[in-house]
Amino acid sequence: MIYSMTAFARREHKADWGNAVWEIRSVNQRYLETYFRLPEQFRGMEPVLREKFRQQLQRGKVECSLRFTANDAAVGKVTLNEKLAKQLMEAADWVQSHGQSSGVNPFDVLRWPGVMSAEEADMDAIQAQTLQAFDQCISDLITARANEGETLKTLLNQRMDAIEVEVGKVREQMPTVMEWQRERIAIRFADAKVELEPGRLEQEMIMLAQRLDVAEELDRLDSHVAETRKILKKGGAVGRRLDFMMQEFNRESNTLASKSINAEITQSAVELKVLIEQMREQIQNIE
Repeated sequence: MIYSMTAFARREHKADWGNAVWEIRSVNQRYLETYFRLPEQFRGMEPVLREKFRQQLQRGKVECSLRFTANDAAVGKVTLNEKLAKQLMEAADWVQSHGQSSGVNPFDVLRWPGVMSAEEADMDAIQAQTLQAFDQCISDLITARANEGETLKTLLNQRMDAIEVEVGKVREQMPTVMEWQRERIAIRFADAKVELEPGRLEQEMIMLAQRLDVAEELDRLDSHVAETRKILKKGGAVGRRLDFMMQEFNRESNTLASKSINAEITQSAVELKVLIEQMREQIQNIE
């Protein structure tokens, strides 16, 4: 199976402590690059998340974000520091007794640092559950990449089918082209009133055939198609190998175009270059 580098996944996890929403986006990139947007209390998870990406992905620019919303109703038991509150009230009474204050608002005392405290949430447990949701999200991302990869595989096979058709057209044209060239050479010699020596026409045809012979290019194109299909069938992280194959396709199509001597072969050479370029663009998204 081959994988696209373009995909998106979203996973939400709800619990008593609140909810967490993971979003992962990936696009094509030459190497694996990961970027994170995490709430402050989850910053410590970043190395773990980066390692998980490294273990499961080969290439792509990956952006990962987490939105965390705490459940206020799940806040732990509130505790009053009675000793501190009493000391504050006594200090306030002393100030008031010296005419420096008209009274103390009890809520001001409660807001004093250390007077009220609530049980802190168990962040270890929250992070563990959030990490499980991340694992599910990255699994969804890989599934999306695989689905897109299968679509790309189908498109590539369709383009290769078309390449084989064009190669077949050129092969069919070559005998007609060579006969046409033979007649053309004979007419030129006749117009010039040059008497051909025995075997001279055959010698000229042999030299011309050597210059115009595209059998090697056609055979290599067939070979490249077979190798590309083999790579696609093997699957995995094959983007770089496929990109190299496109360079080989281009080399043979350029040579074929330079040797074309009639409209049909030229048209096939142009169509080959179009098909190869379409494949190259699609391969840029393959991991």
